[in-house]
Amino acid sequence: MIRVLLVDDQQLIRAGLRMLCDAEPDLEVVGEAGDGREAVTLAARLTPDVVVMDLRMPGVDGISATSRILAARPATRVLVLTTFGDDDHLYPALTAGACGFLLKDAPPVELLDGIRRAAAGDSPFSQDVLRRLVRRAVDSRPAPRPISGLTERERDVLALVGAGLSNAEIGARLHIGVTTVKTHVTALMAKTGAPNRVRLALVAHSPENG
Repeated sequence: MIRVLLVDDQQLIRAGLRMLCDAEPDLEVVGEAGDGREAVTLAARLTPDVVVMDLRMPGVDGISATSRILAARPATRVLVLTTFGDDDHLYPALTAGACGFLLKDAPPVELLDGIRRAAAGDSPFSQDVLRRLVRRAVDSRPAPRPISGLTERERDVLALVGAGLSNAEIGARLHIGVTTVKTHVTALMAKTGAPNRVRLALVAHSPENG
């Protein structure tokens, strides 16, 4: 059973998320928080596996809450659910330790899959979010350096990470086991210096590595 904490300042959104999760036999909503301060308190008391975190909230925002939650319990997975748009909090949230990013208008099945992937140690993010991340990185930062020393299989895995595929989807595409995919992803992070899957996806979208 995956224990989920919902954090959003809009009660209607929390109610909708709870209904989605309650309908799934493997998901249990253990609590709801209307702001970041309450989220930190509940995360410490309820020990959720996944925190579904809004970013823009009054008082303590989602970025600060993410940082505080993970400082106390590093094993907690924080999945950002945001309207995105012009949200400049995305990179700080990534730095704070969020494992993935989904849009609030994502289909319900994508959100449920994202929670499960986050709990399993994956980094779920929507294609729209990935494109925005890549576009911002290209506009505001030097392109990642080309990576040498990658095997042909590692380059295949890197390209599919950049396309937003999960480990299971990559395994099916390349006809290899999920454990083997995880091994390749770990090796790619070590070789590229990417601290997480989203940064690895940015490396994949560098012209030199594409």
